[in-house]
This record gives sequence, structure tokens and C-alpha cells, in this order.
Amino acid sequence: MRTQSYWRDPMIKVLNLYAGIGGNRKLWPDDKIEVTAVEFDPKIAAIYKDFFPGDTVIVGDAHQYLLEHYKEFDFIWASPPCPTHSSFRQNICVRFRGTEPVYPDMKLWQEILFLQANAKCRWVVENVKPYYTPLIKETAFIQRHMFWSNYDITDIKIDSDKIRTAQIPQLQEKTGFNLSGHKISNKRQVLRNCVDSKLGKHIFDCAFKNVQDRLF
Repeated sequence: MRTQSYWRDPMIKVLNLYAGIGGNRKLWPDDKIEVTAVEFDPKIAAIYKDFFPGDTVIVGDAHQYLLEHYKEFDFIWASPPCPTHSSFRQNICVRFRGTEPVYPDMKLWQEILFLQANAKCRWVVENVKPYYTPLIKETAFIQRHMFWSNYDITDIKIDSDKIRTAQIPQLQEKTGFNLSGHKISNKRQVLRNCVDSKLGKHIFDCAFKNVQDRLF
């Protein structure tokens, strides 16, 4: 088991769960980390691998992978699926557009509780602001994201573009990911799901602020 090995080891072992194409990971320091990314959709996982060829990419169930491998990492980032928690989906789509209501996916809260009780490494869980009162108080609320973590996350000012109405060219420019060479049907949604890379770097930096000289 690796317990806070970033105090002594040159490389930090990072677990990036529900990785998507890697918006949160884009500005992490490549020369200081070894990343294992878990993504359920094989086409999206293949795009992630194209952008981050040095990472280990696993196509599989991130929820189960966390349960089985959490002891092996120094830093864990989890971004469980957010649509069932989304205030926009519930308050606009369900109420006014005829979208069927669904149960909130409780994997979000399961993972937070599990990490709180068991993880010895630094960890953070990211999601949208839910349409209900959060079941667990967040550590930080930045841009449109809520974060739960076992370390302090300071505020940061990042330009908040209206990505809800942005189209693929604008989203590609904003995220820095050009998907023109990739054949997937949901490019716009994939790009919209990206965490702002500057925000992803800030969250990572906050986790290791006491060892910044080692990292950077």
C-alpha cells in the first residue's frame, strides 16, 4: 500500500476516474506523475490515449476500480456522471421539456463516503451543483463545479464561458482538444463534459501545496 509516498518518491501515482478525454488532466505535470485513467466508453478512452499516450488507460467500471485499487495511488480524482444530479436537467428539462425524472445516481455519495473512511492518499471528487441540498457538505464550489476532498481547495477566478450554448468549434478552442480526426457521434457533449484544464491544475496543485518545490 502506498501511503503519502509523494513525500519521498520522485513520481506521484495518480488515479483519474471517469476520465473522459482528460480535461482535468491536461495541465498536470507530466514529468512528475504516473497516471492511470479509467473510462467506461472505449471510443472516448481511445481519444484520451491519443492525447495522453504516456498514461495507462483502462476501459472499465471506474466505481469498481476505485473499490479494488484505491490503496495503490497517491492522488485520486473522481468525476462520477452528473446528469442525474443536475439542477438544469431537473428544473428545466423535467419541469418544462417533458424529460422523464430519474433516481439520482448514488455512486457519487458512495465514493465520497468510501474515500472519507478509507483513503490514506489525497483525493477529490468533482460533480455539478445538484438540484437538491447536497447530502455531504462540499469542500469547495468553483465555477459550475462542486468538490469534495480531504485537503483544502482555495478559490480561483476562471473565466466562465457559456458552454451550454457553445458549439463544437468554440468548445474545441476553449478546451484545447481538437476532435476533428475522431469519429464519435457526441463530440459536443464530450467537450462540454471537460473540466476546465486551468481548474484541473489548480485542484491538483492544492493537493500538493506543501511539496510544491518537489513537484515544480
